[in-house]
Amino acid sequence: MELKAAIGDLRAAVFDLDGTLIDTEPRNREMWARMFDANGVPYDEALIASFAGRRGREVLAELAHLFPGRTVEDLFHEVVSYETGPDMPPVQEVPGAVVLVRSLHAAGVPLAVVTSGVRVYAEGLLDGLGIKHLLDVLVTADDVANGKPDPEGFLAACDALGVEPAHALGFEDAPAGVAAVKAAGMTCVGITTTQPAAALAAADRVVSDMTEVDLSFWGLPDAG
Repeated sequence: MELKAAIGDLRAAVFDLDGTLIDTEPRNREMWARMFDANGVPYDEALIASFAGRRGREVLAELAHLFPGRTVEDLFHEVVSYETGPDMPPVQEVPGAVVLVRSLHAAGVPLAVVTSGVRVYAEGLLDGLGIKHLLDVLVTADDVANGKPDPEGFLAACDALGVEPAHALGFEDAPAGVAAVKAAGMTCVGITTTQPAAALAAADRVVSDMTEVDLSFWGLPDAG
């Protein structure tokens, strides 16, 4: 699918974090699975996959009826507690992500990350990638009233960058994220790191990873 925005119209890049810049999805799915298992609540892979891109507390609020006697905060802290287990799946950069971010920063393109993760979590991952200092704006779950698929986070990022949403390109790997980018009025690139291409069909273009993103969108030479 071709991008709708012309090269000259794109003035900022706004990235999701999990699954877009760093592949944490295998670990995240394992964390959710362990919570269900520990509480004896049945689930399937489709249910866990549907959580991708959404704020954990909002997911848990919808599922609270499955966990009588437990609060959303209790369950959220339980999920998070599994993150550092020694046998958890490793996380790694999405191919091409760091090169892309560094190239855009060097060219003076304003950059933001909009994530459903809490701030301390997001900053830790960005530090690990070595790109936190390159970002102009970071919008986390702590900064918005409504998580994805609501466009609030992406609209806040564009506002902070001083760029109209129509002139910003958003990168997302989850259907909820793609919906949020499009609802904000931005152009969207879907990344199939965690979902099949069909699930990201609402995006303006779908790629397998960041190595397929053509920097000529901004009139820049390819990062190669």
